[in-house]
This record gives sequence, structure tokens and C-alpha cells, in this order.
Amino acid sequence: MCSQLRIDKRLINELRPITIEVGIARYAEGSALIELGNTRVLVSATVEERVPSFLKGTGRGWVTAEYAMLPRATQQRTAREQGRGRSQEIQRLIGRSLRASVDLNGLGERSVILDCDVLQADGGTRTASISAAWVALVQALRWLRNQGRIEGLPLQGQVAAISVGLVGEEILLDLCYEEDSRAAVDFNVVMTDQNRLVELQGTGEGRTFSRPELNLMLDMAWTGISQIFTLQKDALGMP
Repeated sequence: MCSQLRIDKRLINELRPITIEVGIARYAEGSALIELGNTRVLVSATVEERVPSFLKGTGRGWVTAEYAMLPRATQQRTAREQGRGRSQEIQRLIGRSLRASVDLNGLGERSVILDCDVLQADGGTRTASISAAWVALVQALRWLRNQGRIEGLPLQGQVAAISVGLVGEEILLDLCYEEDSRAAVDFNVVMTDQNRLVELQGTGEGRTFSRPELNLMLDMAWTGISQIFTLQKDALGMP
């Protein structure tokens, strides 16, 4: 790999400028605004004292997500999605990712809903949503603890996500939209802070890829996700 700068002047293994701000949504039990380059996602957490029907009477809780992109989050207006589609697939990914970080038995028979709204899109909206949703989730769990509804925080660890892909013959971390649109291979990687994979979404759209290339992409993703873990803790004031 070479050290040539990318279209936005980053190195191949460099994240876009990233910030996570908490307490954005006044009325939500938790909220986080993530800015990843020109991508901006607001996540709000809501606690409900009910669970899906398949969990009633089990004593287990539930964590789920909804995802939507504002019509002018993109350069041209995108119509609001109706019914099943891309948003449903993404929100299922976010929900699965967040549940990997929570002891649902410790949550009790209640739900935490993470609403992920894309304010501005420039690639990586689903991975940014996951990283910010974990921060909003922790705030909601703290709220429940402070209300005396749960004991401690039923967390099993951190979860964060990032994109990585092959553009030309270079493996790049955290693809912006222009890079993503030209990528021959594109991955979204979700991992825990124990260096375990939650989900790996990858496609060889322009060409096939080798096992060594896959290993390099995963190693690069872990480098970026490790940095996000630190930012999540900083936003939450965790040691």
C-alpha cells in the first residue's frame, strides 16, 4: 500500500474528522449527535415499559432501532421511504448490533428504541448510526438506573462500526460517498471492544477479493473502531 493522500487529503488508514455530542434531544432518555466528516446523524433513545409479544412474560428486555434519512440529507432531494426497503434493512442491522452490547435479562421487561435520523449523508450513515446509538443507549440505561428501575448498567461492552473498502488497488478506511461509489469491494464492519465481530457486511461489486485482502480490511477496520471506542467513552465521561 502507498501513503498517497485521498480525495479529502486523508491517509488510507485515517478516519474522517469525528465528534460525538450527547444530550442533543431534550426530551429523550438519551441522545447523541455524531459528525463523521460531512455525515451527520442524530440518535435519540426512548424507554418504553413494554416488549414485543414474543418476549412477554420472559423477564427479558429488548433493544431495537429505526433509521431514516431526511429528504435533503443528500445533494438532491430523496423521497421519504415508504414501507419496506433499504431503511428497514439498516435498522435491523443497528438493532442487532446494539443488542450485542446489552444483557437483556438485566434490562428487565422493557424496550429501548433508538431512532437514527440522518441529517446529512456523505457515506457511512449506517456505521455512524451504530456508533452514536451505543452512546444514546448508555445514556438511556443510566436514566433507568437513576430512576431506580434497574440495578447497575446491564452492559456487556462497547459496540462501534466503520466502513472499509477497496478503491482501485488501495484498501481505504471510512469511505466517503465519492470513494464508496467507486469501490470495487465495500465492507461495513461492526465489532465489540473485545475485538469480536458482531456483523460483517461485504460485497465484491467490482471484483472478487482474496482472504489476505479480507484480513487486511478487517485489521484496518479494527484500527478505526478502536479510535471510535475512545471517542464514545469520552462523550459519556467514562474512564
